[in-house]
Amino acid sequence: MEIKGHYYLGRLLKPVGIQGKMILFLDVDDPASYQNLEAAFIYIGGNLVPFMIDEIKIRTDKHAEVKFHDIDEPEQCEILTGTPVYLPLSALPALSENQFYFHEITGYQVVDKVHGEIGLVENVLDYPMQALLQVMKGPKEILIPVADEIILKVDRKNRLLHIHAPEGLIEMYLE
Repeated sequence: MEIKGHYYLGRLLKPVGIQGKMILFLDVDDPASYQNLEAAFIYIGGNLVPFMIDEIKIRTDKHAEVKFHDIDEPEQCEILTGTPVYLPLSALPALSENQFYFHEITGYQVVDKVHGEIGLVENVLDYPMQALLQVMKGPKEILIPVADEIILKVDRKNRLLHIHAPEGLIEMYLE
């Protein structure tokens, strides 16, 4: 689920105690990057509603305990249970040169080391076992695993994604 200009951070799971704290599932690679969050947007009734954060503590590799400003009762937390939480795209942590966020490479031209230009990234299919680049070469769909050994270079300036696809992968889709 993505809302224009924002990215999905996670979901509020349940209240903790009686002081208005909640468990937040963090659907991110590095939860520690979010330990100083000051605000977040909660998706309520079809809208993103801003909430100030009084306190956030990272508890596990995927969970944090969060206390929102003016949410002081377990009953208030119950209303928020299960709701998605978003942040503005500008809050994304910076990445190294060859790393990328899935949303940012849509529309990039994929250039294979052997086959040259293959097509444009239509989407990134984020499956539990393996993320796949959905690349369109005309009417044909090519699925390329997102893996460090395949992605050679991300050229943001020219919107190019340089890859070295496993032998036979590209041909399999084009035959």
